[in-house]
Amino acid sequence: MIPLRSATATPSVTLTSVLTCPVCQHVQAEQMPTDACQWFYECTACHTVLKPLAGDCCVFCSYGTVPCPPIQQQGKGACGCC
Repeated sequence: MIPLRSATATPSVTLTSVLTCPVCQHVQAEQMPTDACQWFYECTACHTVLKPLAGDCCVFCSYGTVPCPPIQQQGKGACGCC
């Protein structure tokens, strides 16, 4: 017998991502917002302001080890801004 998935079951979401600055290669663990995309991030080492790459909704999807929570849950374009 195949177990049924609950309609309310949601995949686990990782809320911490490690951002890597493309300018100085500094790495920094950051907590991701769950209710909005983060379009800008200032590197704590070189102070470069990072913006998402073309086709990405936020800096976590472009420079992080883990994509943002909406993308983790539902896939590309799930955040509604892409």
